[in-house]
Amino acid sequence: MCSVFLLGCQPVNQVSGLQRIIDRGYVTVGTLYGATSYYIEAEGPTGFEYELARQYADYLGVDLVVVPAYHLDDLFPKLDSGDVDFLAAGLAVTNKRLQEYSVAPSYDNVSQKLVFKQGNIRPRTLDALTGKFMVTARTSHAENLAKLKLTNDSLSWQESSELDVEELLLKVLEDEIDYTVIDSNALAMSRRYYPEISIGFTIKESESLSWLVSKENDTSILASLVEFFGEIHHDGTLLALDDKYYGHIEQFNYVDTRMFIKAIEDTLPEFRPIFEKHGQEVDWKLLAAISYQESHWDPKARSHTGVRGLMMLTLPTAKQMGIKSRLDPDQSIRGGAKYIKRMIDKMPDRIQYPDRLWFALASYNVGFGHLNDARIITERQGGDPDRWVEVKSRLPLLKQKKYYKTTRYGYARGDEPVNYVENIRRYYDTLDWMVEQTQNEEELLELETSETESLMIETNENTEEDTSTEIASPITSSDS
Repeated sequence: MCSVFLLGCQPVNQVSGLQRIIDRGYVTVGTLYGATSYYIEAEGPTGFEYELARQYADYLGVDLVVVPAYHLDDLFPKLDSGDVDFLAAGLAVTNKRLQEYSVAPSYDNVSQKLVFKQGNIRPRTLDALTGKFMVTARTSHAENLAKLKLTNDSLSWQESSELDVEELLLKVLEDEIDYTVIDSNALAMSRRYYPEISIGFTIKESESLSWLVSKENDTSILASLVEFFGEIHHDGTLLALDDKYYGHIEQFNYVDTRMFIKAIEDTLPEFRPIFEKHGQEVDWKLLAAISYQESHWDPKARSHTGVRGLMMLTLPTAKQMGIKSRLDPDQSIRGGAKYIKRMIDKMPDRIQYPDRLWFALASYNVGFGHLNDARIITERQGGDPDRWVEVKSRLPLLKQKKYYKTTRYGYARGDEPVNYVENIRRYYDTLDWMVEQTQNEEELLELETSETESLMIETNENTEEDTSTEIASPITSSDS
């Protein structure tokens, strides 16, 4: 009898690769450490590829075992040796990889961007690349450059097996190299922290990202991946996951990003203790991101509609939250924290995080009633009203009469809460990254200080021992 995964019939004495996974109770995935693939944060493992692989493990009803690597040179051998069942690392489908591996269905498309440091001369063509050019070895970037070299004799570059894409970006910023290449999705994430990275030109147009499976295995694992991706495409899971990681970073504003980073360094330290004080039920960094979107951390901010203070509370909301002075930073942040928590709790229980949070932020901006109107329109159109990625595309419809005339709360500038939420998500990501970087630097400094003190103590102890020996020697000699 054939497998339920439509794998074709296997000989009686042969166990399929998929069946081995199910029998042992776990599937192993090879991936890369990095912002777009897999990394560890305070709450545990995360990353686009990690979450997608976890969805696949759940689909099979088995546990997920992650086998991460730092470099591609370490990653592919894991698949070749059978240490992992497949690779999920944001890998582009290239001709070379198609020859060597089986490819699962595509789940995203990216383009390759040649980047340089803001302020330097922008290269617009391959002929304009006159400086030091470096990419990571064994990447699709290196493969594409080799292809371009066939028709561009003067093109030259270096390949590194040690440095990944983010490390090469830092080399560009530090003027150690002039150019590198990065995929468009990774660039969108990186520019939130490194706004001085600028795009020269697109060096390769859209290419598919896919998981890779060994050709040495039977087709059972690949067949199950085909069914899995078909299912998550159909039910919206893939769309929601893509929005979680990339939906809010499609647009990049250099000036706004630079201003925010400068405000984190210059303005936030004054208010950070207050955000932390009232960040017991809502992450203080989220409160700070909301506040920056609302007031740019100006405690005396005021809009034409009458909202005021760091959290830009309306007078009725301030009274509901027990706030007497909206201009007092402590009271304003306390009121904002209470109000956003109320919005989160007001969401239906079936709405899960992070969508629950995005809905709450939208309500903070446009009101719970208008948000529900957009959710109703989403449901009418066959979408999922509990997923932010689907509702945010309908919120702007509240500006159109043919839609808002059928709703309970009527007209609303529905594009504003969408921009509001996406801005806060970008601010939060940048702030979270900068706080983590500062903590890492402080921990490293503390470790270095501790090691230095230990070395000094050890040196002093050795010096004392040497002195004692020198003093005792004549006595010993005399006794003998």
